[in-house]
Amino acid sequence: MDYDQLAAPGYPVFLGSEFRHPAPEDARFHILPVPWEASVSYGGGTAQGPAAILQASWQLETWDGHGNPSVEGIHTHPPVDCTGDAETVVERIAAATRTIVAAGKFPIALGGEHSVTYGVIKGLLEAGMDNFGVVQIDAHADLREAYEGNPYSHASVMKRIVDCDIPLFQLGVRAFCEEEQRTREQCGVHYLDAEELVPDGITDFTLPDDFPEQVFFTVDIDGLDPSVFPSTGTPVPGGLGWYQTLSLFASVARQRRVIGFDVMEFAPIPHFHAYEFSAALLVYKLMGTVVSSV
Repeated sequence: MDYDQLAAPGYPVFLGSEFRHPAPEDARFHILPVPWEASVSYGGGTAQGPAAILQASWQLETWDGHGNPSVEGIHTHPPVDCTGDAETVVERIAAATRTIVAAGKFPIALGGEHSVTYGVIKGLLEAGMDNFGVVQIDAHADLREAYEGNPYSHASVMKRIVDCDIPLFQLGVRAFCEEEQRTREQCGVHYLDAEELVPDGITDFTLPDDFPEQVFFTVDIDGLDPSVFPSTGTPVPGGLGWYQTLSLFASVARQRRVIGFDVMEFAPIPHFHAYEFSAALLVYKLMGTVVSSV
């Protein structure tokens, strides 16, 4: 590996095997690794997710089957410092996101536990982007007020987001508690749960007319079925398939302007590099959909 193609020690730049790492101003897509793992409640390993995805990206082809998203430019940032308390880490994530958006670039965050998404959304708001909604693929609703006393828990991240009055549409959820169902009703959260999406093979849906014209899309790897991605700390059977996930993202991109996305909760399994490659390919495929939807 070319050491000039590292964002930081242990963090290769995305697709660095295929082209020289562009300067920030020359890249549309800005990848932000965030190896934060502080509140996982079952299996661990998400702190290793961003580096594993970046490493695996060196095995990708630049042609994604429909186009070459890399020609838009892909710049990889050094990982966010995830030491310290939750409030401090959230502020660092927000600051990094704010810098990307202020430069007119497209943020792509790689986690890390799903709590990362709150920091990204905070950064978008601080950059002046206040008219957007969030679309979430996830096995879990993540709408608890707090989990184990922690309001910054991965199980509470979407509650923090709806508390910011940001409209939310959830896809593929199949594990949630009564508190979360009440929050859905009280906060007007839209959803198509897995028990409807998966048996019927739904790949296209219509966002509500009043849903914002701009969308941030967050993908929790456990939203996909464990047969596709067992490499996550909180797997739940009955999830989305590979092509269904890509199609649902494309459905949103056809209807709205996607202003950023993230891929969270990937926990590499040692010696099973197929999942690392799949996660990297998922990130690149989503980039391709963004490019083709313009």
